[in-house]
Amino acid sequence: MSQEGQLLDKKSLRSVAGKTADWKELAKDCVAFANASGGHLLIGIEDDQGEPPADQRIPGDLADLIRRKVAECTVNAVVLPETVTAPNGGQYIDLRIPRSVAVASTTDGRYFLRVADQSKPVTGDDVLRLATERAALPWETQTTLLIPRSEVDPETCERLIAALRASDRVKPSIKEKTIDETLDHYQLAHGPYLTHLGILCLGQQRHRAQLPCAPVIQFIKYDAHGLKVNKLVWDDYTQNPMTLIDSVWQTIPDFRERYELPDGLYRQQLPAFDEVVVRELLVNALVHRPYTQRGDIFLNLHPDRLEVVNPGPLPLGVTPQNVLHTTVRRNEHLARLFHDLKLMEREGSGFDKMYEVLLSQGRQVPEVTEAFDRVQVTVRRRIPRPEIIDFIAKADQTYQLTQRERITLGMLAQHDAMTARELVSMLELSSADALSPWLHRLADWGIVQSAGRTQATRYFIDPQLLRSLQFSAETTLKRIEPHRLSALILEDLRRYPRSAIGDIHQRIGEEIHPRQVKRTLDTLIAHGEVRFEGDRRWRRYWAMS
Repeated sequence: MSQEGQLLDKKSLRSVAGKTADWKELAKDCVAFANASGGHLLIGIEDDQGEPPADQRIPGDLADLIRRKVAECTVNAVVLPETVTAPNGGQYIDLRIPRSVAVASTTDGRYFLRVADQSKPVTGDDVLRLATERAALPWETQTTLLIPRSEVDPETCERLIAALRASDRVKPSIKEKTIDETLDHYQLAHGPYLTHLGILCLGQQRHRAQLPCAPVIQFIKYDAHGLKVNKLVWDDYTQNPMTLIDSVWQTIPDFRERYELPDGLYRQQLPAFDEVVVRELLVNALVHRPYTQRGDIFLNLHPDRLEVVNPGPLPLGVTPQNVLHTTVRRNEHLARLFHDLKLMEREGSGFDKMYEVLLSQGRQVPEVTEAFDRVQVTVRRRIPRPEIIDFIAKADQTYQLTQRERITLGMLAQHDAMTARELVSMLELSSADALSPWLHRLADWGIVQSAGRTQATRYFIDPQLLRSLQFSAETTLKRIEPHRLSALILEDLRRYPRSAIGDIHQRIGEEIHPRQVKRTLDTLIAHGEVRFEGDRRWRRYWAMS
């Protein structure tokens, strides 16, 4: 059973049965889903369970009761209940809520919106914003230009289909579809015509130029006095959003400038702007911008910072204070296409990755500011404390840190000490209790120390440890160097070709973290030293030589 999120929620059967029935709470959730992208409420499954109780039976009239009660408590919200029998024999109701044509509300005049795994109230001016942003038919699926699907750019279409079929994020059943079926599946075409999304991604230049809000990117470089010294513009509509990202990265030479930092007898090379960060910023700008609002994307490069300015405010429900953890898809089908093409990570992980990369390089986290007509993300160029780079690299090599632990360690290394309240604020968490997965292993290993109690607890890194990098850990294969692990895996695959990753892991050493084995295998595949067949648990690997 899937986890609760943007499109799914679970509710106990008690919420719709007997004296404990709470129809107003159910109406709130239905309105929230209807105002977002629709979704499913699984009634009869507890929040922490994957299936209903094996002996649970749904009364025959309950589906009709739910349909009637929701209709009485809501406006413009439609529900489609269906009784489902789970594999364990227990029954539950799958309450499907389609995206509403008009803005939905409760009968007492309250508005809600599904944001990540919560139904958030919409109040004040945001009600008007909800009505303005939310068209009855999403922009992506409209076919108002009446461009026949035969008018796709053949080379672009061929590359896109090939990339989707080569992606391990695409199901085999999707890869087997014909070209026309694939275009329909990704909402790139509907009936005889290309959708707006299809024109944006596969259309010819003259058709893309007819879109009211096809993306235009401007790069402007400023000197120390704030004067413009260079300008590059992508405004000829010859490229789709996917190729624009590569073009911007390759064309702007400033992005490939590097620092030299002392590293013992050698010099360490560090990019002025990391490619991962720049690409994530471009992906966010292209995928999450409102395509119903005119405005160019600006990349403003100053001597000390890069500013990425996108037209339109953040999606409703997302703020600069919760952007690290909250996910709202403004352009759902474009986001899914980018994900399947491996141009973006899983939903909601873009800012996590930027935090991780910037903090591991001793830089500050990205700064997000919002105005009524634009969003600006600022990335600082300066490295205040270069010693943090070696510190986090050595800690990760020693303990195989998670992404959350690298983020936390990077934040603490930049400050002499941080209180629990400050750390909760920086990590955009709800309370100090939520710090445990970010901190507890670091504290157990003695990397992070603490003093005080509750929210006044101060967390800090021993300055001596930051300078000496002498981590106390027993000798183990957990600290094996990447090149040695690559050689170990290659030798194992030469002896045991067509092996599953679990078998490889067991033979070379179970104390090595599974993620480290997977990362090394991915690197070997990218370098052409290992190939594979199959997907997920049926994937098998062997060495090329």
